[in-house]
Amino acid sequence: MPPLLLFIMAGGSGERFWPLSRKAKPKHLLKLVSSKTLLEETVLRLKPLAPRPSNLLILTNHEQVRGILKALPRFPKSSLIPEPAKRDTAPAAALATALALRTHPDAVLALLPADAVIGKAPIFRAQLAAAARAANSSPSFVALGIKPSYAATGFGYLHLGRKTLTQIKGGPFLCVRRFVEKPSLAKAKTFLKSRQYAWNAGIFVWKASTFLAEARRQQPALARFIEKFPKRGSYASYLKREFPKLPKISVDYAIMEGAKSVLALQAAFPWDDVGSWSALPAHLPTNKQGNTFRGQVLSLDSRNTLALADGGRPIALLGTENLVIVDTPDALLVCPKNRVQEVKRFLPLLPDHVI
Repeated sequence: MPPLLLFIMAGGSGERFWPLSRKAKPKHLLKLVSSKTLLEETVLRLKPLAPRPSNLLILTNHEQVRGILKALPRFPKSSLIPEPAKRDTAPAAALATALALRTHPDAVLALLPADAVIGKAPIFRAQLAAAARAANSSPSFVALGIKPSYAATGFGYLHLGRKTLTQIKGGPFLCVRRFVEKPSLAKAKTFLKSRQYAWNAGIFVWKASTFLAEARRQQPALARFIEKFPKRGSYASYLKREFPKLPKISVDYAIMEGAKSVLALQAAFPWDDVGSWSALPAHLPTNKQGNTFRGQVLSLDSRNTLALADGGRPIALLGTENLVIVDTPDALLVCPKNRVQEVKRFLPLLPDHVI
């Protein structure tokens, strides 16, 4: 097989986990479920698939470079690629493809988010390697799909079809009939019952030539960016000049939904997007009253409350129920659990020093 390059997307905006997260310290730079940041966990999980350090790269933005180097002091600076502008995941995918083509004309690459919680790392790596074999042997994109455990309305879905590429070890691989954006609760219940759908984990594998061919057909601006990308030497000036001109669009909309062939490999490992504060109790110790506490938290007659005391002072709870309380040295969040998705509504109202 040609080389497999692994690109971690680490450029989040830090909105969903405010006030613990900020622009320069978004979710993937937080220690939410262990003593390591989510980005550290992602790098450690992928390292065995990268025999050379140059095969594992991080795509980020300039605001987060310092935080990433602090979390990963031994990570090669040459493998840390700051994008000069925020342009969503399709331009990031085009940049990854261009960098992969500099190493090998038939390079295979994986594009992964930095902030998912994934268990059973050996199984994850085996399935990612299987996806790479499938992408290498056919002009198909390969997505990792998650078997739904409930009728989620916060995830995109993959509508799965027939089996294919039965000769590739690590399957079965299923044809993706269509991508479905975040559905209504009624539709999500139908998807769950049908057993024909998987959550879209945002983990994709493709051969660089496959992406380029689809970009030429669907997104000429992305194709031109890849084709004119310097094949050797420094590319800094080209990236600074041309990347901000690319369309601001997700790779799902730009390429995947209209691609001639997308396959799915259903995950055999536990996965969680950890999309909001309410997701943390599943990964942290919880007492008999349903409370999840971190730091110095004192509680009397409280139930189903998440409280994180990171502000250097104790939190005292009396009779609270179904609340999220996050205390930091310069900001405090208190909200009902069922409204944590609305936290980002506060950001335009806040002073710059706490964003």
